[in-house]
Amino acid sequence: MINNNRILGVIPARKGSKGLPGKNLKNLGDKPLIAWSIIEAKKSKYIDRCIVSTDDEEIAQLAKKYGCEVPFMRPAELATDDANVNDVFLHVLDLLREQYDILVVLQPTSPLRESEDIDHALEMIEHENVSAVVSVCKSNKPLPWHFTIEKDGVLKSVFPRKKLSVNRQELSPTYLPNGALFIAYTDFFRSKTTFYTESKSTFAYIMPPERSVDIDNRIDFFTAEAIIG
Repeated sequence: MINNNRILGVIPARKGSKGLPGKNLKNLGDKPLIAWSIIEAKKSKYIDRCIVSTDDEEIAQLAKKYGCEVPFMRPAELATDDANVNDVFLHVLDLLREQYDILVVLQPTSPLRESEDIDHALEMIEHENVSAVVSVCKSNKPLPWHFTIEKDGVLKSVFPRKKLSVNRQELSPTYLPNGALFIAYTDFFRSKTTFYTESKSTFAYIMPPERSVDIDNRIDFFTAEAIIG
């Protein structure tokens, strides 16, 4: 709880994964991938309750082993590749009997996020008087350096620019959501069904690259293994 606001943590962990099958159960270091997020959530000073949303019984049992609740299983229609993940969080909020003021989403694919990150981001949503906070990491490549490739193989710049050989120092830094933290007041999330807004309601919580690994494939997994040593 923070400033009398009850806080719910949700870890979404479905069975399916095209990039790295079975990744949520795969051992990273001395414990399964999903366990990293559960442990840090339990260490948070502010999270009142943390649950795992999954369609997989093995993931559910493992989550319980590490002290996380699985009060219900995720329905199959919310566990497909095409399912909107925000619908998963609405499903959780709708089924819980208790009311929570703030929703914290902790994707298990961000195992290097720490409890301090969770708590600092929650303090930000309170102190900055905003509706949502999303964790980001500074991009290592400026946007003007990005291209698409046309069907005939020709490079096409994503953004118009005056000169091709622009120096990095001349460009404003850009940031990418790193997948580690998505936080919002539940009333705001219910009304917008997103953590992102066009208004000034969403703030950025900046994280360093070494805690921003988002595991989608084997290379990401090897990167995380290298960082933890």
